[in-house]
Amino acid sequence: MDAKKVDEGKMSGDGDIGSVMGFSGFGKKARTFDFDAIFEQTRRTAIERSQRVLEERQKEDEMEEEGESSVSVKPSVHSQRDKSAVASSRKQRSESSSDSSESDSELIGPPVPPQQEAQEDDDELVGPPLPPGYRSSAAQSDDEEEDDADEEETQEDDDDDNLVKKIPDTHEITLQHGTKTVSALGLDPSGARLVTGGYDYDVRFWDFAGMDQSLQAFRSLQPCECHQIKSLQYSITGDVLLVVSGNAQAKVLDRDGFNVMECVKGDQYIVDMANTKGHTAMLNSGCWHPKIKEEFMTCSNDGTVRTWDLKSEKKHKSVFKPRSSKGKKVVPTCCAYSRDGKLIAAGCQDGTIQIWDRNLSVHTKFHCQQAHAPGSDTSCLCFSYDGMTLASRGGDDTLKIWDIRSFRKPLNEATRLTNYFSMTDCCFSPDDKLLITGTSVKKDEGSGKLVFFDRASFQKVYEIEVTNASVVRCLWHPKLNQIMVGTGNGLAKVYYDPVKSHRGAKLCVVKSKRKEKQAEALTQDYVITPHALPMFREARQRSTRKQLEKDRLDPKKSHKPEPPVSGPGRGGRVAAHGGTLSSFIVKNIALDKTDDSNPREAILRHAKEASENPYWIAPAYKQTQPEPMFAEESDEDEEAEKEPEWKKRKI
Repeated sequence: MDAKKVDEGKMSGDGDIGSVMGFSGFGKKARTFDFDAIFEQTRRTAIERSQRVLEERQKEDEMEEEGESSVSVKPSVHSQRDKSAVASSRKQRSESSSDSSESDSELIGPPVPPQQEAQEDDDELVGPPLPPGYRSSAAQSDDEEEDDADEEETQEDDDDDNLVKKIPDTHEITLQHGTKTVSALGLDPSGARLVTGGYDYDVRFWDFAGMDQSLQAFRSLQPCECHQIKSLQYSITGDVLLVVSGNAQAKVLDRDGFNVMECVKGDQYIVDMANTKGHTAMLNSGCWHPKIKEEFMTCSNDGTVRTWDLKSEKKHKSVFKPRSSKGKKVVPTCCAYSRDGKLIAAGCQDGTIQIWDRNLSVHTKFHCQQAHAPGSDTSCLCFSYDGMTLASRGGDDTLKIWDIRSFRKPLNEATRLTNYFSMTDCCFSPDDKLLITGTSVKKDEGSGKLVFFDRASFQKVYEIEVTNASVVRCLWHPKLNQIMVGTGNGLAKVYYDPVKSHRGAKLCVVKSKRKEKQAEALTQDYVITPHALPMFREARQRSTRKQLEKDRLDPKKSHKPEPPVSGPGRGGRVAAHGGTLSSFIVKNIALDKTDDSNPREAILRHAKEASENPYWIAPAYKQTQPEPMFAEESDEDEEAEKEPEWKKRKI
């Protein structure tokens, strides 16, 4: 009885809602299924179909026996089958609909329009039905995104057909590093800061966001004193910089150029280089681990490749010793990590390329004996982004590409690429479809070029004439999509495309040069030294009243003068004249009573007394002084004196 009352209350409530708001409820109720009824209905349908099929087969047999053609029978049979199937499907639909209608609650009100039913099936939306021509903004945006995706796909297909369009070389900027070769380039992972190093021992820092059109470096330093810079590279986090120079000790600097770590130098008198703590000869190259931010690697003329940990600078982490086919020591000229950091590759002076497993430093995993000409310095090794291909730039004017899985022969080779430097670069494009390197030229004999090769066919697809000097370093940053080039005449060039490139050089070319501030003339002549020591700092000018108050507080300046000492003296002070004879004589000698304002009168004042009563000089020579005897002058002598000079000469 209680349940019945509740149902009646609900029905009355639904009726009130339907009369007021125009609909009977707030949504569909959950359906209930009677599985026994469904199974029974399925069984009955199967029995009916099987009986029907048997009857049709019996009829076909009877008609064949009577001699009628099967051609006229089969369409009728098919039509009957179709009719029976349609009838059974209709019957099943009606039964299922009746079951569902019985299971569902009976809705009160007008029938729901079909468009509203479709909306309720998709998302149970509340509100009036939408007009037939209406399209939601989400659907419009989806269609627009599909159109944009189609356009991008067509554009990518066009770009794939023409690799030259992917090269960002429409614009360039030139950074003046110095006058000597730019032998090292480094760009942090974010692409905000560029660092250059050269044969002039300088390392310059360039900030793209902070520069204007004047393109000036914000810092320049010499971290390794008088050693040429061989390699510069930022770590994967970009917070520290590895500096490899011509000495035996690599350095790690922070982003502002301050020293973080310096590798220890090994003992050069130990024969086995594995027993030394560090390198004992000049470094050739170095790089950071692509996954571990504290680990980096260096190679040296002492015949070793060493890995280091940033936290332990007193000793290396592991040692790899390249060996020739006869087991002799070989000098590695370049080194590189694979993209996953599991392999270590080194190019050696005997033309070999040797690859080790990072965790196994004894035997090589891959070894190519004649990768390049013996005696030529392999200047660069670079792994592709997929990790399966290795590119090598040799001192024998070649560029080769290798498949690590079959390392005996190169996949492709390019020749006649002049190389005069031991650090000439090669690198892959961000999409792994192009390979670039630079060429060297002698002075005033042409222009250095940046050459682009198709990785698949290894055909030269493009080249850029950079400047009238060698192209030594090249770097294609994947995030900025810009190409950095270091040349032999002290320039660092950045190539970019305003559309395809991002940030980097685009930030500084839009900033106008800052106006130079005119020197302001100081009204008072005193030097301002804000950071000087207190004893050397000049006091600021204050008013007279404040200065007097300060002097009054000073015990020395405000001390009352002492009266003159009377008597022989006391308290360490000596009297002006005492009672002794010496003090009396000093007092009288120092006393000056004469007026010497006119020195001539002061001297002649004693002339008459000196002539009449000589006292100092004349009495001393009185006895020995000869008497003066003067001859008398005659008249002839006077006339001779009056004669002219020419007569005297004639006589």
